[in-house]
Amino acid sequence: MKYFSLLMMGLIACIQGLSAQQKAEPWTPAQLMAPAVLADAITHQKDGNLLILSVGPGAIIKNSIDIGPASDAESLAKLRQVLKTTDKNKEVVIYCGCCPFDKCPNVRPAFKTLTEMGFKQARLLNIEKNVKVNWIDQHYPTQK
Repeated sequence: MKYFSLLMMGLIACIQGLSAQQKAEPWTPAQLMAPAVLADAITHQKDGNLLILSVGPGAIIKNSIDIGPASDAESLAKLRQVLKTTDKNKEVVIYCGCCPFDKCPNVRPAFKTLTEMGFKQARLLNIEKNVKVNWIDQHYPTQK
């Protein structure tokens, strides 16, 4: 019985830990956008209602606006300034691409800013490795 109690306490701790990890990200899986989906929208000029923002070291993706690294207070202020005049129903896609976003210092503050400002269609580009591997190497549209 003693071991059963210890086992149950351990199991409960693991479940609580997993639950806490799942709540750690400010986005939901539904708010992630696959690179191929964004590339298709840009290529077929279906991006008229999209605002694409680079919150990392540079705007690589075609039609994206360079905000700068969102881990920097100045860049976050620039993001707020851009968003202040943007329709809250517009689909806003942010990306960084410096590294996998589970390690990225830029996407969380930017995404939190989007949601805090009331954007209903906030999206995070699902860059699993980095912008080179998941965008450039796929021959998706880039800035000229």
